[in-house]
Amino acid sequence: MVSPQLRKRIDAAVEKLAYVPNFAASRLASMRTHSVGVVVSSLSNGIFADYLQTIYSTLLPLGFHPVVVTSRYSAVEEEEAIKSLLGQRIEAMILVGVRQTPQARRLLERSRIPVVQTFELTRDPIDMNVGFSQRKAGFDATQLLIGLGHERINFIAGQLDERAKARMEGYQAALDDAKLASQGNATSLPLQSSISLGRKLAAEMLAAGRAPDAIFCCDDNIALGALFECQHRGLDVPGRISIMGFNDLEFAAAAKPSLSTVVTPRAEMGRAASELALQVIASGRRPPARQVDLGYEVVARDSTGPAQNLK
Repeated sequence: MVSPQLRKRIDAAVEKLAYVPNFAASRLASMRTHSVGVVVSSLSNGIFADYLQTIYSTLLPLGFHPVVVTSRYSAVEEEEAIKSLLGQRIEAMILVGVRQTPQARRLLERSRIPVVQTFELTRDPIDMNVGFSQRKAGFDATQLLIGLGHERINFIAGQLDERAKARMEGYQAALDDAKLASQGNATSLPLQSSISLGRKLAAEMLAAGRAPDAIFCCDDNIALGALFECQHRGLDVPGRISIMGFNDLEFAAAAKPSLSTVVTPRAEMGRAASELALQVIASGRRPPARQVDLGYEVVARDSTGPAQNLK
């Protein structure tokens, strides 16, 4: 709205004075914040890196800024984070998970802003939902191990958040369908997933008695730790024990042996959630289909092999 010459003078003055606009005043004047709240379970867990990267790369070019908060896998902290973000007058909300507290759901429904729940599917979304079936993914990963002839299949995990529980339910359902023992074969500790935790869980499991012939790990960090512990004990993978991970983090294909795992569409979820939120902000209308199932892929690599029928 000004001439190029005046624009140059303004830019020079802004740089010389280190001027920063008062965004709070701008928001009051325009009733717009161009901010999108994003609540993730953890800022240190690598599974959210690609997810957040695509949220940023989708929102920023269109003038929207993600405001990222962590819930630390706590429903109570997630509720407080949602309250805080709504107090900042964000224009949309993107959440990891679908099991918010009743109060958090009420707050989001009353806000009338676009809300996208991700990482899992639900029959009762708050508004819109992008993800895949964690339970079915756990079922199919376990079926791969069963299909290789494994009968003693254990499950190990760190803290059992909602998505880990769904994977374990799928694991148990697959064993039940195959009429294999599922009770007493799952071990977890209420700690954040890590490679060292995977080693600890595997060590405790192997020291407890007869080793299983396959281990389904809740995620790739746990799986890599279990692999290291088996190698430390001289147990061949997959000759003696097959190991299955989950999420397909970058190191999974590079490990030796490479980790069989479930490829989850984390980047695609971030992009689809951001695009849905922007679409509703721009049009004021929800799409006809409010749920997007992005699916997953079970990938067999070198850490799983045929059962050796060990007695």
